[in-house]
Amino acid sequence: MSETPVRRAGRGGRERALSAASSLFARQGITATTMEDVAAAAPVSKRTLYAHFPTKEELVLAQLDGLLHSGYTLLDTLRRADLPPRDRLLALFVVPPRSDGAVRGCPFIQAAAEHPDPADRVHALAREQKLEMLTLVTSLLDELGVDEPESLAEQLVTLSDGAVSRAMVLDEPAYGRHARAAAEVLLEHALSSGARGA
Repeated sequence: MSETPVRRAGRGGRERALSAASSLFARQGITATTMEDVAAAAPVSKRTLYAHFPTKEELVLAQLDGLLHSGYTLLDTLRRADLPPRDRLLALFVVPPRSDGAVRGCPFIQAAAEHPDPADRVHALAREQKLEMLTLVTSLLDELGVDEPESLAEQLVTLSDGAVSRAMVLDEPAYGRHARAAAEVLLEHALSSGARGA
Protein backbone atom coordinates (compact mmCIF):
# COMPACT_ATOMS: atom_id res chain seq x y z
CA MET A 1 0.00 0.00 0.00
CA SER A 2 1.52 3.33 -1.03
CA GLU A 3 1.77 6.13 1.45
CA THR A 4 0.27 9.51 0.76
CA PRO A 5 3.14 11.94 0.22
CA VAL A 6 3.47 14.50 2.96
CA ARG A 7 4.10 18.09 1.90
CA ARG A 8 6.96 19.64 3.79
CA ALA A 9 5.92 22.48 6.00
CA GLY A 10 6.59 25.79 4.34
CA ARG A 11 7.43 24.37 0.91
CA GLY A 12 6.09 26.91 -1.55
CA GLY A 13 4.51 28.64 1.40
CA ARG A 14 5.78 32.09 0.50
CA GLU A 15 4.32 31.97 -3.01
CA ARG A 16 1.01 30.57 -1.78
CA ALA A 17 0.79 33.26 0.89
CA LEU A 18 1.47 36.02 -1.64
CA SER A 19 -1.12 34.62 -4.03
CA ALA A 20 -3.70 34.38 -1.26
CA ALA A 21 -2.88 37.87 -0.03
CA SER A 22 -3.24 39.33 -3.52
CA SER A 23 -6.68 37.77 -3.93
CA LEU A 24 -7.89 38.70 -0.45
CA PHE A 25 -6.58 42.27 -0.59
CA ALA A 26 -8.35 42.82 -3.91
CA ARG A 27 -11.60 41.23 -2.75
CA GLN A 28 -11.96 42.60 0.78
CA GLY A 29 -9.23 45.20 1.24
CA ILE A 30 -5.93 45.19 3.10
CA THR A 31 -7.25 46.40 6.46
CA ALA A 32 -10.09 43.88 6.53
CA THR A 33 -7.74 40.98 5.73
CA THR A 34 -6.01 39.43 8.71
CA MET A 35 -2.85 37.37 8.72
CA GLU A 36 -5.06 34.47 9.86
CA ASP A 37 -7.19 34.93 6.73
CA VAL A 38 -4.09 34.73 4.55
CA ALA A 39 -2.75 31.66 6.36
CA ALA A 40 -6.09 29.86 5.95
CA ALA A 41 -6.47 30.78 2.28
CA ALA A 42 -2.87 29.88 1.33
CA PRO A 43 -2.99 27.38 3.09
CA VAL A 44 0.07 27.67 5.32
CA SER A 45 0.58 27.49 9.04
CA LYS A 46 0.73 30.81 10.86
CA ARG A 47 4.26 29.89 11.87
CA THR A 48 5.27 29.56 8.22
CA LEU A 49 3.49 32.77 7.27
CA TYR A 50 5.22 34.77 10.00
CA ALA A 51 8.56 33.17 9.15
CA HIS A 52 8.30 34.68 5.67
CA PHE A 53 6.48 37.88 6.66
CA PRO A 54 7.09 38.91 10.28
CA THR A 55 4.50 41.69 10.00
CA LYS A 56 1.46 42.39 7.86
CA GLU A 57 3.26 45.44 6.47
CA GLU A 58 6.02 43.16 5.16
CA LEU A 59 3.37 41.00 3.50
CA VAL A 60 1.69 44.00 1.87
CA LEU A 61 5.03 45.34 0.61
CA ALA A 62 5.98 41.95 -0.81
CA GLN A 63 2.60 41.55 -2.49
CA LEU A 64 2.84 44.99 -4.14
CA ASP A 65 6.44 44.35 -5.16
CA GLY A 66 5.33 41.07 -6.69
CA LEU A 67 2.75 42.94 -8.75
CA LEU A 68 5.42 45.36 -9.95
CA HIS A 69 7.57 42.47 -11.16
CA SER A 70 4.74 40.36 -12.58
CA GLY A 71 5.12 41.66 -16.13
CA TYR A 72 1.40 42.46 -16.29
CA THR A 73 1.18 45.98 -14.91
CA LEU A 74 0.36 49.20 -16.70
CA LEU A 75 4.00 50.16 -16.28
CA ASP A 76 4.97 47.11 -18.34
CA THR A 77 2.52 48.15 -21.06
CA LEU A 78 3.97 51.67 -21.12
CA ARG A 79 7.44 50.14 -21.61
CA ARG A 80 6.46 47.88 -24.54
CA ALA A 81 8.76 48.68 -27.44
CA ASP A 82 6.56 46.66 -29.84
CA LEU A 83 3.68 49.15 -29.50
CA PRO A 84 3.63 52.69 -30.90
CA PRO A 85 3.81 55.41 -28.21
CA ARG A 86 0.22 56.55 -28.85
CA ASP A 87 -1.13 53.02 -28.34
CA ARG A 88 0.80 52.71 -25.09
CA LEU A 89 -0.62 56.00 -23.88
CA LEU A 90 -4.19 55.01 -24.70
CA ALA A 91 -3.67 51.73 -22.83
CA LEU A 92 -3.85 53.91 -19.71
CA PHE A 93 -7.62 53.77 -20.12
CA VAL A 94 -8.13 50.02 -20.37
CA VAL A 95 -9.61 48.71 -17.11
CA PRO A 96 -9.26 44.93 -17.14
CA PRO A 97 -11.67 42.99 -14.92
CA ARG A 98 -10.35 40.25 -12.68
CA SER A 99 -10.83 36.59 -13.55
CA ASP A 100 -13.97 36.61 -11.38
CA GLY A 101 -15.41 39.44 -13.53
CA ALA A 102 -15.19 42.08 -10.81
CA VAL A 103 -13.45 45.42 -11.29
CA ARG A 104 -11.06 46.07 -8.42
CA GLY A 105 -9.29 49.26 -9.44
CA CYS A 106 -5.63 50.09 -8.96
CA PRO A 107 -4.02 48.10 -6.13
CA PHE A 108 -1.51 50.89 -5.53
CA ILE A 109 -4.20 53.53 -5.10
CA GLN A 110 -6.05 51.17 -2.76
CA ALA A 111 -2.89 50.46 -0.76
CA ALA A 112 -2.14 54.18 -0.40
CA ALA A 113 -5.73 54.86 0.67
CA GLU A 114 -5.47 52.19 3.37
CA HIS A 115 -2.06 53.50 4.47
CA PRO A 116 -2.69 57.27 4.29
CA ASP A 117 0.44 58.42 6.14
CA PRO A 118 2.86 59.63 3.41
CA ALA A 119 5.76 58.36 5.54
CA ASP A 120 4.32 54.84 5.65
CA ARG A 121 6.39 52.36 3.62
CA VAL A 122 3.31 51.01 1.81
CA HIS A 123 2.19 54.53 0.90
CA ALA A 124 5.73 55.37 -0.24
CA LEU A 125 5.85 52.33 -2.54
CA ALA A 126 2.50 53.29 -4.08
CA ARG A 127 3.77 56.85 -4.60
CA GLU A 128 6.93 55.54 -6.30
CA GLN A 129 4.79 53.49 -8.69
CA LYS A 130 2.66 56.52 -9.56
CA LEU A 131 5.73 58.70 -10.11
CA GLU A 132 7.25 56.03 -12.37
CA MET A 133 3.99 55.97 -14.34
CA LEU A 134 4.24 59.75 -14.78
CA THR A 135 7.87 59.48 -15.91
CA LEU A 136 7.02 56.85 -18.52
CA VAL A 137 4.05 58.83 -19.87
CA THR A 138 6.16 62.00 -20.03
CA SER A 139 8.85 60.12 -21.97
CA LEU A 140 6.30 58.79 -24.48
CA LEU A 141 4.87 62.26 -25.04
CA ASP A 142 8.37 63.63 -25.49
CA GLU A 143 9.00 60.88 -28.04
CA LEU A 144 5.89 62.03 -29.92
CA GLY A 145 7.32 65.57 -29.99
CA VAL A 146 4.73 67.19 -27.72
CA ASP A 147 5.65 70.61 -26.31
CA GLU A 148 5.58 70.68 -22.50
CA PRO A 149 5.10 66.91 -22.16
CA GLU A 150 5.20 67.13 -18.36
CA SER A 151 1.95 69.10 -18.21
CA LEU A 152 0.06 66.79 -20.57
CA ALA A 153 1.47 63.74 -18.78
CA GLU A 154 0.00 64.98 -15.49
CA GLN A 155 -3.38 65.37 -17.18
CA LEU A 156 -3.29 61.89 -18.71
CA VAL A 157 -2.25 60.06 -15.54
CA THR A 158 -4.90 61.96 -13.58
CA LEU A 159 -7.53 60.89 -16.12
CA SER A 160 -6.25 57.31 -15.94
CA ASP A 161 -6.31 57.06 -12.15
CA GLY A 162 -9.73 58.69 -12.03
CA ALA A 163 -11.12 56.30 -14.65
CA VAL A 164 -9.79 53.24 -12.82
CA SER A 165 -11.24 54.43 -9.52
CA ARG A 166 -14.67 55.18 -10.98
CA ALA A 167 -14.69 51.88 -12.87
CA MET A 168 -14.11 50.10 -9.55
CA VAL A 169 -16.82 52.06 -7.71
CA LEU A 170 -19.33 51.50 -10.51
CA ASP A 171 -18.09 47.94 -11.24
CA GLU A 172 -18.00 48.87 -14.92
CA PRO A 173 -14.87 47.71 -16.76
CA ALA A 174 -15.75 49.71 -19.88
CA TYR A 175 -15.81 52.98 -17.93
CA GLY A 176 -12.32 53.87 -19.14
CA ARG A 177 -13.79 54.76 -22.53
CA HIS A 178 -14.90 58.15 -21.16
CA ALA A 179 -11.40 59.10 -20.03
CA ARG A 180 -9.95 57.69 -23.26
CA ALA A 181 -12.19 60.00 -25.31
CA ALA A 182 -10.93 62.99 -23.32
CA ALA A 183 -7.33 61.78 -23.63
CA GLU A 184 -7.65 61.44 -27.42
CA VAL A 185 -8.82 65.07 -27.66
CA LEU A 186 -5.89 66.22 -25.52
CA LEU A 187 -3.43 64.20 -27.57
CA GLU A 188 -4.78 65.35 -30.92
CA HIS A 189 -4.71 68.96 -29.79
CA ALA A 190 -1.13 68.61 -28.52
CA LEU A 191 0.04 66.85 -31.66
CA SER A 192 -1.67 69.22 -34.10
CA SER A 193 -1.06 72.59 -32.46
CA GLY A 194 1.55 72.08 -29.79
CA ALA A 195 4.02 69.66 -31.30
CA ARG A 196 7.60 70.87 -31.70
CA GLY A 197 8.22 72.09 -35.17
CA ALA A 198 4.50 72.16 -36.06
